[in-house]
Amino acid sequence: MTEAVVEIKKLWTVFDNEDKKFVVHKDLDLTVERGEVLSLVGGSGSGKTVLLRQMLGLEHPSQGDITVLGKPAAELGRRGAATRVGMLFQHGALFSAFTVLENIAFALRELNLLPDELMREAALLKLQMVGLDPEVADKMPSDLSGGMVKRVALARALIMDPPLLLLDEPTAGLDPESADSFCTLLSSLHRDMALTVVMVTHDLDTLFELSTRIAVLADQKVIINDVPEKVVAFEHPFINGFFLGERGRRAMALLRPSPASV
Repeated sequence: MTEAVVEIKKLWTVFDNEDKKFVVHKDLDLTVERGEVLSLVGGSGSGKTVLLRQMLGLEHPSQGDITVLGKPAAELGRRGAATRVGMLFQHGALFSAFTVLENIAFALRELNLLPDELMREAALLKLQMVGLDPEVADKMPSDLSGGMVKRVALARALIMDPPLLLLDEPTAGLDPESADSFCTLLSSLHRDMALTVVMVTHDLDTLFELSTRIAVLADQKVIINDVPEKVVAFEHPFINGFFLGERGRRAMALLRPSPASV
């Protein structure tokens, strides 16, 4: 029997905009199982990133329940979120005034969990885990390439060894070679660290390379949550437009074995 890491039931997200209410999610249900890589796709305004932020407890739904690792997402708190959920934001969101190592160790320092020397060692270990040399540790974010920024942000997300990792457009802004390299790194970390991953991406190559399942957000809810082949075969205007164009067919043709089969 599979174990749910994230359970979302009857979720509504409603925003007020100039005295009008805008419904993003309506009675949305979603389950993320332990050990999988679940990708969220949907059109602009479908609330993909909002859903990630709600899982992290940074935003709260208008109604409905979100349970993360057995606890309500709203009750994770600062310490709980840091130790149980890692978040890689779309553009890295590194602190520009901090060095690479200070960025990676940020959560450890904020929670005052370790002496300075042990914090440095832990941050250096994560730096090496994401494929960067120790000599990068004292550089500033402005000195890094886009691919390096993503890797440092990933190291920061993993500093507390969280069982759940959330990714918002992890390969956005990267050239094809860097994106391929980052996907290989994510696949390796997913396997070696026994991570459960929830990812938002528009990149079809990344989507098919990493996803165990794909959840499609449309019509204010999840219309299907299944393996890539079954999602592509599901009849819906968004799916037809997103997956069955030239790029989608090419990506499907190059589909490699999913992480679940490795």
